[in-house]
Amino acid sequence: MATVSRVFGACRVLMTKAASSPGASSGREGKGILKVLPVSQPLAKFIGANEVARTTAVKKVWEHIKLHNLQNPENKKQILCDAKLKTIFNGQDTVGFLEIAKLLSQHFPKSA
Repeated sequence: MATVSRVFGACRVLMTKAASSPGASSGREGKGILKVLPVSQPLAKFIGANEVARTTAVKKVWEHIKLHNLQNPENKKQILCDAKLKTIFNGQDTVGFLEIAKLLSQHFPKSA
């Protein structure tokens, strides 16, 4: 039994959590669509912030859609744009829900 406990005791040492270096981040600095970027003036006015992540912008648009009941009752995939949404969706009267991210992308700067 002494050899068994000695073997498992060694495994515990190998399985302990590695200490992170002081300069290492937790991975929450925002990369890709989570990166906070400056936005165009119409989108900044809609959201209320000059810099925002793409995911946050989509969430704010959906909050507005749900709050004002702008989904077409016959076709839930279609959004009926009010005056506020028309400012960020190029004046379109209706938008498909799959088009929202595409239409919002024009309000973010192109990455080099």
